[in-house]
Amino acid sequence: MSLLDTSSALIVLDVQKAMDHPRWNAKNNPGYADVIAKLLAAFRSENLPVIHIRHEDANPASSFYVNGPGQPFKDEVTPRDGETVIAKQQNCAFVGTPLEQHLRDHGIKRLIFTGVVIHNSLDVTIRMAHCLGFENWLPLDATTAIDVTDANGRTFPAQDVFDLYAAVLASEYCQLTDSTAVLSALA
Repeated sequence: MSLLDTSSALIVLDVQKAMDHPRWNAKNNPGYADVIAKLLAAFRSENLPVIHIRHEDANPASSFYVNGPGQPFKDEVTPRDGETVIAKQQNCAFVGTPLEQHLRDHGIKRLIFTGVVIHNSLDVTIRMAHCLGFENWLPLDATTAIDVTDANGRTFPAQDVFDLYAAVLASEYCQLTDSTAVLSALA
């Protein structure tokens, strides 16, 4: 693992109070936000780029509804003055946002992805980042999954969902790691 520098950015994806809604209770890794907070503190102390992505859903039934109580960032990861905040309306943080241009304008080539959930916005955003030529790292302790039920009523446990998506992402789209390794790469 190479050392992290100003060409590396910490991406904090959709870590909003929406994740406290009961719909998201079956998390396989409920401590993910605390891990992200540690990574944030380290990136901030090294003056490395941090980018917060906020999901703004137009659907009032969504826990991420733009005018709903789930819209603010979770307290553990609240952006500081000067940190980049990008709003998105789609699952992919690159669609309809200035994210790619921001990364290119700032010479950022390596993305350390954190946030929620591995089988939705994180998955599609990492895949797109790969297609756009970015180097992607995913510290597995800084993300989570929830149970998924298919159209036939079969429920896949959160840990199984997590393990499957991690395996698929690692096959081509990113390097799997953990927060300890990321923190070591800051040394």
